[in-house]
Amino acid sequence: MENQTEVTYFILRGLTDRHDTQKFLFAVFLVLYLASLLGNGAIVCVVVTESRLHTPMYFFLSNLSCLDICYSVVIIPKMLDGFLLAHRRISFIGCIAQLHFFHFLGSSEALLLAAMAYDRYVAICNPLHYPVIMCQRACLLLVAATWTMGFFHALMHSIMTSQLYFCGPNIIDHFFCDIKPLLRLACSSTMLNLILLNVVTGSIVLIPFVLTLLSYLYIISFLFLKVQSHNGRWKAFSTCSSHLTVVGLFYVPVLFNYLPPSSGGSPRRDMVATLMYSVVTSFLNPVIYTLRNQEMKTAQRKSLGGLLNSVRM
Repeated sequence: MENQTEVTYFILRGLTDRHDTQKFLFAVFLVLYLASLLGNGAIVCVVVTESRLHTPMYFFLSNLSCLDICYSVVIIPKMLDGFLLAHRRISFIGCIAQLHFFHFLGSSEALLLAAMAYDRYVAICNPLHYPVIMCQRACLLLVAATWTMGFFHALMHSIMTSQLYFCGPNIIDHFFCDIKPLLRLACSSTMLNLILLNVVTGSIVLIPFVLTLLSYLYIISFLFLKVQSHNGRWKAFSTCSSHLTVVGLFYVPVLFNYLPPSSGGSPRRDMVATLMYSVVTSFLNPVIYTLRNQEMKTAQRKSLGGLLNSVRM
């Protein structure tokens, strides 16, 4: 892949230029970063070690936690580095790599959330056939498909962006390398890039979102029409509440960021939306799934108790 650019590095403008604010933001995002790594790492460890959690729902949840860990690693360390250093430089290759992994993980998460919604639909609306439909092979294929589609979606954008001609300026009005701020700096035509961003990325965002909504609309109608007991309805829907909360936290800022025309929009608005679904959501996901899931809380207490006993011995 031949690179014709004259720019060898970019400078990330970051969230703010005020030094006092930078120190405060460094402390805040460091706490969010560590909490995200610990929380999501704990979910993965508990799901792997606790045999009672070897079910499709928790298999998908552990994959979601892996995505959130990787999301945090791709975005936050460079952001923290920018809060401490006067010059927030990133090489051209590093910028394209960050863009690739950000869109790889983001699109994979959107697809995975749709797969999780389908899992809840089958579990509630077709419980007798659930073990057959959501067998181990089907779950592995669904997860493999989400990661593979996310990878090739990101590869398309990274290749197309790397072929653009950048002649300066090289200051990216963002805290990481995303497609839209990079396209604003390109000296060559970005029409094809914008078409791919609007059509392909828009589809990656909208299609899983619509499928997720349809799954929950069907679940709600099924509960009200077929389940007569109020307790039965609440018990069934409570298994979906955590996932539905995460879907809202992820999709609202994503739709806000990527559905308007991709050539326009406010850079500041884009940064706030990106912070919500890449940093804040990665931190909140383990909190939501732990606080609202009794099985997860019990498994974590059991694992923590076993760890403490092994330390004492």
